[in-house]
Formats: sequence, C-alpha cells, structure tokens
Amino acid sequence: MSEFVTFVDRVDAGQRLGAALRSFVPQEPIVLGLARGGVPVAAEVARLLNAPLDVLLVRKLGVPDQPELAFGAISEGGAKVLSTQLIRRLALSEAEMTAVEQRERTELGRRLVHYRAGRQPVSLIGRTVIIVDDGLATGATARVAVHVVRERGARAIVVAVPVASREARVAIGQIADVVVCLSTPEEFRAVGQWYENFEQTTDDEVTRLLDEHRVPPGAPLHAR
Repeated sequence: MSEFVTFVDRVDAGQRLGAALRSFVPQEPIVLGLARGGVPVAAEVARLLNAPLDVLLVRKLGVPDQPELAFGAISEGGAKVLSTQLIRRLALSEAEMTAVEQRERTELGRRLVHYRAGRQPVSLIGRTVIIVDDGLATGATARVAVHVVRERGARAIVVAVPVASREARVAIGQIADVVVCLSTPEEFRAVGQWYENFEQTTDDEVTRLLDEHRVPPGAPLHAR
C-alpha cells in the first residue's frame, strides 16, 4: 500500500502491521525487532502472528551534524553497511566516520549485555524471519539487518515497517525477499512525523517486551 497513513504510536503501528502480515506470512515465522524503536512494533506483530520475538541489535551511523541522517549502520556480530553515495556527497572524512562508529559500537556493546542478559539469540536457520522496525528513512539499519539475518541462515526474509521513504523501500526491496510497508508518503522527512506519539523507547521497555515474548529454552519456537 502507498496511501497516506499516520499512527497513534508504535503499539498502534504494530497492530496494523501485524494484521497486514497475517494474510500471507507462512506459519511459524520468527519476528526480530530492531532495537530500540522497532521492538514495541515487533512485539505486537509477534503477538498477532503467535510467533517468537527476539531483538536484533543495530546502530545507525549518523552524520556528525545531522545525527538522524545515516551514512551507514552497524550490527551485532560486526556487520557494517555504508552509503557511499551520501558519504561522497557530504565529503565525510575517515576521522569523522571512525569517531561515530567507535561511539556507536560502544553503545551497541552496552545494549547487547543489557538486552540479551547472557541468553543466546534464537536460531534463524531455515526459518522465515520478519525484520520489524518503526520506519525506514534511509534504510541503512534495515540493510545491515538483512545482511545479518541472511548470514545467520534464514530461509526467507520479510522486512515489515509501518512507514518508509520511497527510496528506502525500493532499496530494501532489492535485498529482502518481501517488503511489507503500510505507507510510503511522497513528502518524507523523518519517521517520527508519521506518528502522533513518537517518544523514545527505553531500555527497560525493550527488556520487558523481550521477557514477555521470549520462548523458554528447549521449547518449540512456535510455542507461546
């Protein structure tokens, strides 16, 4: 769909996204929320699909004087993608990019300890995986997420978001098996403009949602 859509908050967005996914996603998918803002959306998707929820830790590499604009992204496990076109256009230096990456890797490591609490990620081998975020602006975080999930052995990858820029949706469509997006507005400045409430998701909220939806060790992945 491409019509104009706004959302009350991430819970509302997740409920509407989950409803859209129910019609064609195969049984027993695994839902991965991109931390932090994607996790509340993903939790609603997981609930509606009766699927297990896990987190995928990604960090946007923001342009130094425009931190919401990503020149790339990194993920747990060391994966990294860069927007070479944007880097050239903004003439970003190696020193500037290295400083941003070092800072974001430190934060990624902190969150890895906090969210996983010693637990191993859910195995994705041979599974259909739904990667969920609260929206796509440049698509950098989703790109690195698709790369990580593919490397972890997923059989099929669905990227599901409430809203995305047209450019990001097209770019992700070239690397994911399926893209589900409820809205691709022409006048797109930032993800938050399409939410009435876009307050920052907290670490405590992420851990609470993961605990609520986590499958006990040794239980079948479809058990909820």
